[in-house]
Amino acid sequence: MELRLRYAPEAANAGRFAADIVASAAQVSGVQLDYSVGSLALVDEIIEDFRGSGIGSGQVGETLFAFGCYVGEVMVRQGGAAWREVGGEEAPVFGFPLVVQLPSGQVCNPIGKVFKRMDNGPEENLPYFYTVFAQPWRRG
Repeated sequence: MELRLRYAPEAANAGRFAADIVASAAQVSGVQLDYSVGSLALVDEIIEDFRGSGIGSGQVGETLFAFGCYVGEVMVRQGGAAWREVGGEEAPVFGFPLVVQLPSGQVCNPIGKVFKRMDNGPEENLPYFYTVFAQPWRRG
């Protein structure tokens, strides 16, 4: 799937994608996303609404990319993670140009997870994804 993104898919722009989706969610759905862990359940609901409307991930790829950046920004702001770009041999593994690196050194793919949430449904729960990755850095 080719995405027509508003900004270059670079680590420095991840926060911009997230801020744009915060504004869009408020305007379109009346949902206030505040970068809290609890707000991930709201993102889950929005994506489930897309699924319920029969929309496919290819139709809203840019929106899903931005929601993935939002999920990653929650990890950055709440857990000290950092965005990094994917390159070389990693690119086919992650499928997207940006990932989040946790303080432990572990890497996760919130953009890919949001696309999986759209394609596979509730079993790809975003709050649970955060919890799985957040727990190791919270214990540290």
